[in-house]
Amino acid sequence: MMLLKAVRHALAEAADPAKAPVMQAYMKSDMPFLGVQAVPRRAALRRVFAEHRLGSAPEWRRAVLALWREAEYREERYAAIELSAHRFYRSWQTLYTLPMYEEMIVTGAWWDLVDDIAINRIGTLMRLYPESMRPLMLEWAYDPNLWKRRTAILCQNSFKERTDPALLYACIEPSLSDIDFFARKAIGWALREYAKTNPDEVVRYIDHHGISGLSRREALRNLPAR
Repeated sequence: MMLLKAVRHALAEAADPAKAPVMQAYMKSDMPFLGVQAVPRRAALRRVFAEHRLGSAPEWRRAVLALWREAEYREERYAAIELSAHRFYRSWQTLYTLPMYEEMIVTGAWWDLVDDIAINRIGTLMRLYPESMRPLMLEWAYDPNLWKRRTAILCQNSFKERTDPALLYACIEPSLSDIDFFARKAIGWALREYAKTNPDEVVRYIDHHGISGLSRREALRNLPAR
């Protein structure tokens, strides 16, 4: 596929190999980095995506998954995520994308890959298809896979006053007893985002539920000391 070759070439051109080991160490990644930082990466990908426009939703999904599955460097997975969100393909954000995003969440299994998908892809589907997505997020909230549970918790992070608190709490509840750092961090982060709109409700929730110290600190970080 020409798009994949063009993406790899553009990333290689923008790479600073001296930065690659530091980036890999910071992300604790088994997959190596090329050494392309976010700003030049996005600029390079914008050019490539503009020059290699895809003609159908199935072709777009195949391209995203090919970039993801065949990635040799982590920036190629970042490119897959960016392609999945490109404005050219906004109208193709439908429930047909769910298997693609689920695969990316499960196989990505780290915050730098999962969180953008959780908030900006699954979150978009939540807005567009609430009747279908709500039960699915409740199902994911109980999934043995940490990253699907984290996605269920974070999927409303950008919703502000449109947040459904009942769904948020229902997605948090199964992970309250989880001692994993990323589960506890997600709980605190989701509550902190909701607190920007409804701080009193978040304080009430925290006071009546046994959340961990980490989750509590994250949730209350931007609120006045109590």
